[in-house]
Amino acid sequence: MAEAGMPGGGGGGAGAGGSSSSAAPAPRRHVARAALTLLWRSAPRDAAGGLFITVLQGLVPAAGAWIAKLLFDELAHGRALDTARATRLVIAGAALTALGVVLTLAGTHVARRTRRAVTLRAQDELYHAVSRLPGLRSFEDPVFQDRLRLAEQGAQNAPTDIDAFLTESVRNTVGVLGYLGALLAVWPPMALILLLTAVPAAVAQRALARRRAGVAETTMATLRRRFFFQQLLTDATAAKEVRLFGLGPLFHRRMLAALRESTDAELSVEGRGSRLQSGLALLAATVAAVGTIVVIHGVAAGRVTIGGLTLFTAAVAGVQSASSAVINQAAQAGKTMRLFRSYLDVVGTPPDVASGTGEVTPLRRGVEFQDVWFRYHDNAPWVLRGVNLLIPAGQSVGLVGLNGAGKSTLVKLLCRFYEPDRGRILWDGVDVRELAIDQLRAALGATFQDFCRYDLSAAENVGVGDVTRLDDREAIRRAALAAGIDSTLSNLRDGYDTLLSRLFFDEDRQQGLALSGGQWQRVAIARSLMRHDASLLILDEPSAGLDAEAEHEIHRALAVRRAGRTSLLISHRLGAMREADLIVVLEDGRVVEQGTHDELLSTDSRYARLFLLQAEGYRDAAAVAGTP
Repeated sequence: MAEAGMPGGGGGGAGAGGSSSSAAPAPRRHVARAALTLLWRSAPRDAAGGLFITVLQGLVPAAGAWIAKLLFDELAHGRALDTARATRLVIAGAALTALGVVLTLAGTHVARRTRRAVTLRAQDELYHAVSRLPGLRSFEDPVFQDRLRLAEQGAQNAPTDIDAFLTESVRNTVGVLGYLGALLAVWPPMALILLLTAVPAAVAQRALARRRAGVAETTMATLRRRFFFQQLLTDATAAKEVRLFGLGPLFHRRMLAALRESTDAELSVEGRGSRLQSGLALLAATVAAVGTIVVIHGVAAGRVTIGGLTLFTAAVAGVQSASSAVINQAAQAGKTMRLFRSYLDVVGTPPDVASGTGEVTPLRRGVEFQDVWFRYHDNAPWVLRGVNLLIPAGQSVGLVGLNGAGKSTLVKLLCRFYEPDRGRILWDGVDVRELAIDQLRAALGATFQDFCRYDLSAAENVGVGDVTRLDDREAIRRAALAAGIDSTLSNLRDGYDTLLSRLFFDEDRQQGLALSGGQWQRVAIARSLMRHDASLLILDEPSAGLDAEAEHEIHRALAVRRAGRTSLLISHRLGAMREADLIVVLEDGRVVEQGTHDELLSTDSRYARLFLLQAEGYRDAAAVAGTP
């Protein structure tokens, strides 16, 4: 089949071969509503309590200003001082001050509780959404990775920032209304002037918030590069090569370059913000000075009392402070709402691999690839090119091929980490896309070439192969015994309870222990054997980290486990393929040969040439070893 005529979407589902396009950004009101919904679902009582406290906080300053006016008027009055009334006013003022302190402390405590509840809820929903993504495409997409980092920021800050904006608005609106009454009583035009000067401040702060959010979005890729190089400089896995090859200065320079790039952008927008804030402060001071001068002339003319002047200055300061707080909070809320869009995008990310609903039954006929084509992106080369392959039930199949032939990609498709661009994969004649994906994966046992080394106990490192039996120590030991790692794990400091990590301490504050590469390989094999009833066992280079003797032992043990079971073995060491019922040779994404070991050796096949080449290498090595 000519590659030029190959359709990108074939029969494998929409967009299977390329990155999915994101939906149009949600309107601002929808984002704000979603953030508030998250807030009220996370902490309904604290949110309501915080709103009540906010209303009271808004009343306290204005009430205090009125009490101060009454007290100054009483002191400045020409008649005899009413000490009892003055005392009551002083006590009332002190009580208001104390109430303001109590409300501030209570509000701070409630706000902290609210933020904690929102953070827990948001993190729960965010990472639940990430963990339920069935495929791998999103995790290999840099756009998704940037969106995920922005989502983490938005999830933590947006709900509480919007709540703070609302509470600030309520508190300051209540305060402003009280102060406006004072301004109307002393010099009415001042109220209109203050409201008019708030308009340019609001417009300017909104523009600044947009720039800040834009910088956060555009520099996220740079920040990821910075964290990447930081990790290389501190990661224990990379430490050997970093030191041996002298890579520290290189990664250090690149980390600093990424840091400079991101901070330069931040400093630029913050510098513009400082100039803007300075201009707004100068405008506010000018308006306050002009109004105060007018009122002072009123005092000189006898139209305004000393208490009235005191109330006016407090009211001007209060209105300006409240307006500034609301504007700044609105700007911050606008910035975090843009980040919260990323949170909504990630939480709402559709699955890149759709699950069917069909029940997965134990294999009776086998797994079949029918004309399967696949590539990782629309502009990437084809990795699989019309693969036709049958893995018969109850038989062991060996998959052979040079690096890049498509062996591991075939395994990824079999595990449904990706969808084929064209063609079908059948499980007993049923397209795997029609089957429930969780059931299908539960029917597989697998050792991947790039297996994980978890910073968990030895028992958990094996037991995670079947989380339903994570506490079944006997099942764990049976799997470890089959993989030839039981004695090693049993003889560790705390046996199977030993923490396998150099980065963490165990419950007794002792540093964990590390295994050798070959020992980790056996742990990974044991993990795949936890699913003793799996319909299909997949072994992708299971002996890559083992010496010759260990490799022989593990393949002998695996041959016993694979006997009479459906299995797929991938290995570059062709000696491991001798016992396979069927050997399939993959080259350039196509099946080019298949047969038994003896059948392929009896012809001038690619497999025969590769096998003889390896055998010759072993004979040369043996000859060298026997040389005096």
